[in-house]
Amino acid sequence: MTKEGKKPFYKKWWVWVAAIIVLFIIIPGGNDEVAEEVDEPEVVSEQVNTEPASNEVVADEDKDESNQEESEQKVKEESIPREHKSALKKAETYAKTLHMSKLGVYEQLTSEYGEGFPPESAQYAIDNIVFDWKENALKKAQTYAETMSMSDSAIYDQLISEYGEKFTPEEAQYAIDNLL
Repeated sequence: MTKEGKKPFYKKWWVWVAAIIVLFIIIPGGNDEVAEEVDEPEVVSEQVNTEPASNEVVADEDKDESNQEESEQKVKEESIPREHKSALKKAETYAKTLHMSKLGVYEQLTSEYGEGFPPESAQYAIDNIVFDWKENALKKAQTYAETMSMSDSAIYDQLISEYGEKFTPEEAQYAIDNLL
C-alpha cells in the first residue's frame, strides 16, 4: 500500500530520465547515416616547384624530408586496425549527435549492449577524438533545462552522475555557468 500524498515511482522525474538513458543504450547505432557522413581526414600533397632555384640542394633536402614524412604518415595510417578506425568514427557520431561525455562515449563503445568494441579500440577512439566536451555538457544541460524544466543543481547532478551523463565536474560547471 502507498502512503497518502506519496507519488508512485513511475511518476518521479528521475525514473523517466533513467528510462531515456536506458533507451539510448539499448538502441545501438541509432543513426548510421550520420556516421557515414563523417569524412576521413584528407591527405594534402605538397606542390613541388619545378623551376630551378639557387638553393636547389636545400630544396631537394626539404623535398626528401617531406616525402619521408608523407610516407611515414601513410604507413602509420595503414597500420591502424580497421576496428580502431571504426570506433573513432562511431565515437565522433555519439559526441556530435547525442552530445555525450567522453566517458559516456567510451562506455557506449565498449558496452555489450552498445557497440561491443574491444577496450583497445575504444581507447584509441577516445585518445584520438578531437571534441569540445564542455560544449557537449552545455548542449546536454540545455536539453534538460528545456525539456524537463530541471533546476541548475539537478542538471549539474545529472551531468556528473555515474548513472547519468558522466561529465567531469569541470565540464558540468561550465555548462551550468553558460546555461541561458
